Amino acid sequence: MDCDLTESVIKKIIREVGQECAAQGQTVSETLVAFMVKAVVLDPRNDFSVDQILTKKDVQNLIQLCVTRLLDTTNPSLSTIKMQVYFDMNYANRAELLSERLRVLEGRLAPVVRGITGSRPHVQEEMENVYRKIISYVLLSSGLGSPTDAAVVREVTAALQSVLPQTEMITFISLSKKNKEQQLKNLAMLVTGIRLYNKECGKGGSNIDDLPGILSEAIPSATRVVDEDLNTCHTLAHQYTALLESMQEDQHRYTQLSSFKLKEALFNVRQYEAFLCILLSDAITSAQEVEKMNVQFAATMEQLKNTVQNKASVDTKEVFPLFVALANLWTSFQNEMLLLSFLTNMINNLQQFLEIHSQLFPEEVLMSLLEGVTVKSDEERIKETMGTRVSVSDFKNQEWLFPETADNFDQLLIQYHGFCAHAIGVKGLTLPGNPAIGILKHKERYYVFSSKEAAYIFAQDPDKFIQLNAEKAKEHAELIQLLELCHQFEYLAPYAQARNAGKCLMKPTTKCDNSTQTDTHILPPTIVTSYEWNEWELRRKAIKLANLRRKLTHATQTDLSHMRRQNSTQVYLPKDVSTQTKCDNSSNVPRPQIFLEGLQGGSSPTTHMVKVDLTRAVDET
Repeated sequence: MDCDLTESVIKKIIREVGQECAAQGQTVSETLVAFMVKAVVLDPRNDFSVDQILTKKDVQNLIQLCVTRLLDTTNPSLSTIKMQVYFDMNYANRAELLSERLRVLEGRLAPVVRGITGSRPHVQEEMENVYRKIISYVLLSSGLGSPTDAAVVREVTAALQSVLPQTEMITFISLSKKNKEQQLKNLAMLVTGIRLYNKECGKGGSNIDDLPGILSEAIPSATRVVDEDLNTCHTLAHQYTALLESMQEDQHRYTQLSSFKLKEALFNVRQYEAFLCILLSDAITSAQEVEKMNVQFAATMEQLKNTVQNKASVDTKEVFPLFVALANLWTSFQNEMLLLSFLTNMINNLQQFLEIHSQLFPEEVLMSLLEGVTVKSDEERIKETMGTRVSVSDFKNQEWLFPETADNFDQLLIQYHGFCAHAIGVKGLTLPGNPAIGILKHKERYYVFSSKEAAYIFAQDPDKFIQLNAEKAKEHAELIQLLELCHQFEYLAPYAQARNAGKCLMKPTTKCDNSTQTDTHILPPTIVTSYEWNEWELRRKAIKLANLRRKLTHATQTDLSHMRRQNSTQVYLPKDVSTQTKCDNSSNVPRPQIFLEGLQGGSSPTTHMVKVDLTRAVDET
């Protein structure tokens, strides 16, 4: 059917289902409608074959079934599917949230950065305008105060002038665009660090909230809310499980309780519990991070105080790294505030999907149904089976894992979210599995069970019960995400699971005792004299061998020369003879000596110059 039900047909069905629901006063998202369409087609009770071509009548029937299920607000199954769609579309882990926050912040700062790095001021007024833009960038980047608050702007301006005076703006403007962007980030961190230090000293810090104090109170409060909701979930799950077990044991009880949607309510509570566990894990991680950051922040602040100590001037190489460290830690506090706000919002929004239980099972009705029924908690069920385990010798072709036979026993990826693999398909219950009984490894997947008997029955034909569980998931589509069956229903898997489906399953590291012994020097020592460790020597030999292979030796003998004897002749070379014909000679001529008298004048107005030649004659030299 996937080939025949083209994308345009699917979109048409989704659009018509959404319009029909809206006409009856129920607004639904396209994602929810798309999931419901696939769930209805998947349910074998609706008689849609995956191989048939949908006729016009089939399409209308499909639309009507989807609308009916989407409008049935009293069915816990619909509430569970809505909860799964909401969580899948809105939840993000720490890394994704912080990455998104950084992207949004950079997008908000991009116009300001372009206005600073792209400006080329020439007059003083333009230079002051750029300086004001830098102040705005520092404020927006740090998130400590509003740019419209005069007191905050004055404080930031004073801090900025201590690290970037306006007289140095010419140097800043001359930098390249990339260097300007880096300089802006450094300036923002330095100014933030200075403001935090001033706040600590009581000399500033306007509009700076006490984030460490707020987080120290808010995270435990959020954790308590999650714990309370989890306790409520556990209580409801244990009660619903006890009622379902009583239905299977007593026919009268089955008749009495069959009208209640107990299985759907149980699946809803279990899914809510799984989501709360994810949020609780994130809250615990945040609490641990905040605790470490508080210690680092206090230590950095104390080190900065000891470095400054009311000095008139301090070396920037000592204090600037400390200011940057304070700014980075404060950014981490802001990130934790964002994460806490996100977790609180998720917790509050998930609570709406649990309201259906108070409508279907008011407290007095639930208490009356539980009369004479023994309610066991998950911990009590596991404790009852702690003394039993599977005997490996009873299974020749099955592999069982125990804590003493696998190093990473607690880290194995258990199928069906840790629920008993036998109870899901046979009883339709989500009973907690006990790994101490033994973990069955079947086709590189791992299964746990709620009792030894369930483990033995499942191990006799694992594929049969795996198929039963898949059929149960087809009838109750919410089980696909609850039991993490994305590998069996990839086309119906939520985005979050499909994204992680490529991750390899963790394989167990088996343990066993082993010992080996070898003799010392079994063979006599052999020294290879031709061994060469030097690579260049091996190259030299290889070149020599390559040249020799291309050389040939030729010999020729003739009839005229083969009987002749060898003759030799010796001659004496002539001796060395030298001749000299050049002779040296020299001559000397007198140096001219001529003197002039009376050039400086005298008493008479007319100058009388006398020339005296004292040069010697040539023959006198």
